[in-house]
Amino acid sequence: MKRTALTLLTAGAFATVAFDTFGQSLSPLFGYAKLAPVGLAGATLKSVFGANPSGAAHLLHMMTGLIFYVVGYYFIARPVQRAVLPQLHWSITAAVYGIALWAFALYGMAHLVAGMKPFLGFTGITWVALWGHILYALVAAGILEARGEVFEMPGRRNIATA
Repeated sequence: MKRTALTLLTAGAFATVAFDTFGQSLSPLFGYAKLAPVGLAGATLKSVFGANPSGAAHLLHMMTGLIFYVVGYYFIARPVQRAVLPQLHWSITAAVYGIALWAFALYGMAHLVAGMKPFLGFTGITWVALWGHILYALVAAGILEARGEVFEMPGRRNIATA
């Protein structure tokens, strides 16, 4: 249990660093849009709570990357994939999960919660965010897989190794 929690935090940390490095440094360095995940987190906080206290948006962004997104892969995406398509390689599951995270962030949070245009109007930032979320998911899943951390649903045998 302790090993799993440490691995989840490690995967979330490395994936968040990869996401932020890509979206806030490499993408603009190569002439593409710069991601502003803290800005989106701040707009979400303001919309939901009516305020965005100093530092809260940074905390929300970090907690989302360190914990929430990686836990979603570990407890939902990978177990569902293993139950439905057990032979599918984890990297495909991770890429699809990254696309789902992108849709959640840019449609669910940005549009439905914060009131921005759906997918931020399909501007340059939209596509940088897509690749950033896919990169996040691949890094997080890669670390989990390398450490052998795959959640087994209770009462279910892994038919891929049976």
